[in-house]
Amino acid sequence: MTDAPDLSFLDTPGLPAAFVAETRPRAHGAGLDLYAYDRVTAGLRSLTEWPDVCRAAADRHRAAGAAAAGEGRTRTAGEAYRTAARWYHLAGLVPHPDRAAAARIAAAADRAMGEALALLEPEAERLVGEGFAGWLRRPAGVRRAPVVVIVPGLDSGKEEFHRVAEALLARGTAVFAMDGPGQGSLAATSTFEPDYHLVVGRVIDTLRACGDVDASRVAVIGLSLGGWFAATAAAREPRLRAAALVSGPYRLDWDGVVPFVRATLAQRCGGTAAARAFARRVDLAGLAAAIEVPLLVVEGGEDRIPGVTNADLLAHQVDGAELLFVPHGNHLLGTALADWLPATADWLTARLDGPLATGPLTPGPLPTGPDAG
Repeated sequence: MTDAPDLSFLDTPGLPAAFVAETRPRAHGAGLDLYAYDRVTAGLRSLTEWPDVCRAAADRHRAAGAAAAGEGRTRTAGEAYRTAARWYHLAGLVPHPDRAAAARIAAAADRAMGEALALLEPEAERLVGEGFAGWLRRPAGVRRAPVVVIVPGLDSGKEEFHRVAEALLARGTAVFAMDGPGQGSLAATSTFEPDYHLVVGRVIDTLRACGDVDASRVAVIGLSLGGWFAATAAAREPRLRAAALVSGPYRLDWDGVVPFVRATLAQRCGGTAAARAFARRVDLAGLAAAIEVPLLVVEGGEDRIPGVTNADLLAHQVDGAELLFVPHGNHLLGTALADWLPATADWLTARLDGPLATGPLTPGPLPTGPDAG
């Protein structure tokens, strides 16, 4: 890579403590124990140490899973493997100077999640196609279930959004948690695809061949940069029934984003020049008129990232779109899960004609204070 990003900022004094604090709600949202998170991340002197400490935590849980599996404690083994997958995923959040090492971390997360599902949900199905890889999970006791495709973001992957998947499964909806080009297990062999509707289209084609799911009822939920990918799909893939965007960007300003975001974009796009070009494509102004499916935009009032214009603008530009605004929510709203996730899962289920059909969500701020849930 001739225009590799400058990662010297990883040694900036004070950055480790700030990153640990900023990522803490995200770890909570991914299902990690926050006491364990605090122990693992305590005392970091540089963000270059982040991958190693998170990977060591993952390795411990994976070893515990193997030991439990050897003793026939299947449930315990599966849960340990699932926790390991989450820690491996967290290890990959920091831009890594060694592309091969980053690929090994992503592969470890992928492998651990597969080991977990083999024990906890043996009916889960691995789906792989051009530009995507992931797991199709079906709700227990539901035949011909609709499907929600879960699209990750900038530095994310299919191992992160367990709570989203579980909320949908509990409501009778199947989920396909995926890595797309440049994401998760595909990050080492591909780069971001701005025309993400092509990827989602191939996913839908594949779902049509799967049993016990209804590929005529498919929605998409995109988180962080995945919100932009999901909006692109909603505008250009006519088979989608609905789309939800959580903490998604409306527009990126390359010169305004922080070094961490620029470096991550460069690694996921194949170089700095490619990342600049990609950032110019991230602009929903030209897509708003083409989005005709039901649209929900979920936004946190504390989500302020330099150089990123939030997607709540889109909710005012698409006819019939709904805005679920949580004043105290941060980016990805890991600080306010109860205030958006159940309602969003209900909304998606209803738009797929699921068992919890409801009226529209009330846009605007949710209640705050001790009784807010």
